[in-house]
Amino acid sequence: MAAIQKKPARSRTTKKSREELNTEGRERKQQKKHRGNPSGARQQDNTRKGGRGTDNAVADPRIGSKKPVPLIVEAKTSAKSAVKKPAEPAKIKLSPQDELTKLENDERLDALLLRLEQDETLNADENAYVDTMLERIDTLMAELGISLDEDDDEEKTDDIMQLLKGR
Repeated sequence: MAAIQKKPARSRTTKKSREELNTEGRERKQQKKHRGNPSGARQQDNTRKGGRGTDNAVADPRIGSKKPVPLIVEAKTSAKSAVKKPAEPAKIKLSPQDELTKLENDERLDALLLRLEQDETLNADENAYVDTMLERIDTLMAELGISLDEDDDEEKTDDIMQLLKGR
């Protein structure tokens, strides 16, 4: 058996020239370009499009709802009263002493006061938080009768003693 060599099969069509390829490309481009609705299609009435229009009268698609618009705002009577919001758990009111200890142990306040002592600047939210907490601590201390000015009390007693001795 002799080795028979197979040759690749040749196509019966000849190779297209550059001109033919260009014209086919232009035709494909032209077909792709003309997709979609023709110009002015939205303004045409429905009877021309597909005969779907049931009314014989010509309807303008630009005209919207025929529902009258109220010119005066009436008070609304809401039927939402039947739906009740779930009651929030009542906040437990702390005694002034408990609230004061809670504020004294506040980690955020301690950190912000430490930053202030180190001459760092605080943003507006942090500054407002520090101010409100310090004011609340002052009011609680005044309510409980606690004062930070213990040195002033000693000086006042010393002044009184000197006045009494001086007589």
